[in-house]
Amino acid sequence: MTPPPVWALAVTYWLHFLATVMWVGSLTAILFLFIPAIKRALDLNTQIALLDAIQKRFEPVVWFSLSLLVLTGLFQMSVNPHYDGFLAASTQWSLAILAKHIFGMVAIAVSAIQTWDVTPAIRRALLVSKKTKNVETLAALQRRETLLLWANLISAILILGATAVARAS
Repeated sequence: MTPPPVWALAVTYWLHFLATVMWVGSLTAILFLFIPAIKRALDLNTQIALLDAIQKRFEPVVWFSLSLLVLTGLFQMSVNPHYDGFLAASTQWSLAILAKHIFGMVAIAVSAIQTWDVTPAIRRALLVSKKTKNVETLAALQRRETLLLWANLISAILILGATAVARAS
């Protein structure tokens, strides 16, 4: 196989880095800046409503970033001289890439749960709590959403660690 032009590989790396920064930066901002600030300043209903509004903006960024990471990552992997085939585990590089893919699948699964399970449940619970003033369900959903955000950030950190191992091999 003929190697790709340097400019194409450079653009692919740049897009991969950009998607990583968007994804990890958004997770970090939500977990370390937004959530602590709104917990100190707002009542539970307002916290959840604001987090829901943030999630509406955040989810497209997450899915765009994850899609871009998969596409650019597969391209980079396929042109790498260490690449021995999908799911290969014969070298330290291939083991690191395999770990990276496993953590990436975890991140995608966590994002899917958040997007298609927790976020709609939060929206329904917000409507119900306006009528009943019952916030127990909202509090439980907020804890679940925060846990999923942490799971996603930890997955991202593990992906970056696996990337570092692959780059060092």
